[in-house]
Amino acid sequence: MSVAATTPIEHLHTEVLAWFDETGRDLPWRTDPHPWRVMVSEFMLQQTPVARVLPLFDAWMDRWPTPAALAADSPGDAVRAWGKLGYPRRALRLHASAVAIVERHGGDVPSGIDDLRALPGVGDYTAAAIASFAFGQRHVVLDTNVRRLFARAVQGVEYPADSITVVERDLAADLLPDYDAHRWAAATMELGAVVCTAKSPRCGTCPIDDRCAWNLAGRPGHSGPPRRGQAYAGTDRQARGRLLDVLRASEAPVAKAELDAVWDDADQRERCLVSLLEDGLVTEQDGLYRL
Repeated sequence: MSVAATTPIEHLHTEVLAWFDETGRDLPWRTDPHPWRVMVSEFMLQQTPVARVLPLFDAWMDRWPTPAALAADSPGDAVRAWGKLGYPRRALRLHASAVAIVERHGGDVPSGIDDLRALPGVGDYTAAAIASFAFGQRHVVLDTNVRRLFARAVQGVEYPADSITVVERDLAADLLPDYDAHRWAAATMELGAVVCTAKSPRCGTCPIDDRCAWNLAGRPGHSGPPRRGQAYAGTDRQARGRLLDVLRASEAPVAKAELDAVWDDADQRERCLVSLLEDGLVTEQDGLYRL
C-alpha cells in the first residue's frame, strides 16, 4: 500500500510544520544553529534527553565555543567536563572530531556529508543531522523519536523494529519534502519527543491524530518481539561510571585504592577499569590513574 493512499503527504507536511512553528521549543542549538553548536548538541543528545543536555551544553559552549578551543585542551578535560551525561566515549570522540576539524578543515565544521562522516564519532545519522540543521540540506534524519512517529502515523504499529530497516528508510525518504526538509526533520523529531512519546503518547494534542494510522486503528498494542529494556543497576556501565566519578573529582592522579573503594565486585571492577584504559578514557602511570 502506498504512503499516499493512507496518509496524504502534503497534509502531513503542512500540519506538522505549522505545529512546529507554533509550539517548537526554543532550544539553544535551534535558535543559534552555528555548525559547531549543532555538532556538539548532536553528540550530547545521543541516547540522552534534552533536559539533561541543556545545562551541560551551555557550560560546554562557554568553555569551548569553537572546535579549535576544544582541540587545544586535553581529551581528559573533555571527559571531565562531560560530567554525568553518560556514555563518556562521546566526549573523547567529540574531542577527536574537533582535532580533525582543525587539522583537515581549518577549524570550520565541514558541510559536506562525506566530510562529516569521515570525522571521528560521526555516523550516518549524526552527519545527516548536522548537514540538515546547520546547513539546511535535504537528508533523511532518523532518530528514535522520528522512527516511532513514522511507525505509528504511517505504518500503524506502536513501535518500530529494534534496528532501522530498508523499508523504514525508504518510507522516511518518501516523506521528505522537497522544500524545508531541514525543518521537517526538526519538526518530526520534536513531535516524536514531546507528543508521540514511547510510553504515554498525547494523541489529543497531536496535529495529525485524525490521520494517524495507529490512532485510527484504535492504538493496537505492540505485537512484535519483546522490546529491549535498559537495565543500569549493577551493570558494567554503572561500575565504569563510579570509577570515572572518582577520576573526574580529582585533578591529581588517583591511587588504585581510591578506585577499589567505590565498587565491591573486584572482578567486575577490574574488568571495567581495563575497559576504560583500553577505550582511552583513563590513563595509568606508575600505578596512578587519571583522565
